[in-house]
Amino acid sequence: MEGYDPTFLGPVVPLPVPAQRVRTLPSTHFTVLLDPVRRLAAATAVTVDGTALRDVPRGDDWHLDPRVPADEQAGPELYARNDLDRGHLVRRRDPVWGEPGVAARANRETFAYPNAAPQASGFNQGRDLWLGLEDHVLEHAQAQRLRLAVLTGPVLAGDDPVYRGVGIPRRFWKVVAWALDAGRRLAAAGFVLDQTPQLRADELAARTHAAAAVDDPPPLGPFRTFQVPVADVADLTGLDLGPLPAADVLAVTAPQALAWRELSDLAEVTLR
Repeated sequence: MEGYDPTFLGPVVPLPVPAQRVRTLPSTHFTVLLDPVRRLAAATAVTVDGTALRDVPRGDDWHLDPRVPADEQAGPELYARNDLDRGHLVRRRDPVWGEPGVAARANRETFAYPNAAPQASGFNQGRDLWLGLEDHVLEHAQAQRLRLAVLTGPVLAGDDPVYRGVGIPRRFWKVVAWALDAGRRLAAAGFVLDQTPQLRADELAARTHAAAAVDDPPPLGPFRTFQVPVADVADLTGLDLGPLPAADVLAVTAPQALAWRELSDLAEVTLR
């Protein structure tokens, strides 16, 4: 389990550095930084070689990570008898590249619970947009050997509603990085997924309270995806993202666009 490779792109992209204590869990082509208090990942990082991706049967063997005490990871009891999805943080297909045995191992390892986070159900109207971001950037990076480093995680906010002992994140973040100029410099793009219901504060509080009273998950809204400054991701999460804020394509090519922009289509993503 060699884990995430910070030198994969050429320019170094280190693992995010959380402010809190985490457990570092390396797997095949990716690493999960698990917050044992929240029982969810503070961040994940994966390398994607688009020239060597393999089609591997999905399977669905979600399992606890044996390297971590069970009470430090949100396991199957969080997702039982409700409509919460076990959302992959490292997307299943991203680390599934290389030799067949290596790709198959990476596929299995993405189903460890530290790589999951509760998300709104699979019928969510905005899911395809969020899940398509890596593919869209891979296509853009075609001239740069189709290599990406992808950092993803939930926003672990202090006011996240608690369900079955786990704070349910309402936002997720993603930063995608690739190399330019034959590996001489970095480019990066930042995104935030928001599944907060679009309700008044009093109505949201009432629905959250009602859900807790009958052991239902807190209300979650449709996926809304934003392209955001990478620096805002660092501020929102408290993570040190190393060189990535300075490599943000928005700051380099569209400084006038340094605001959150809601996306309705992948064609709206700014990558140059």
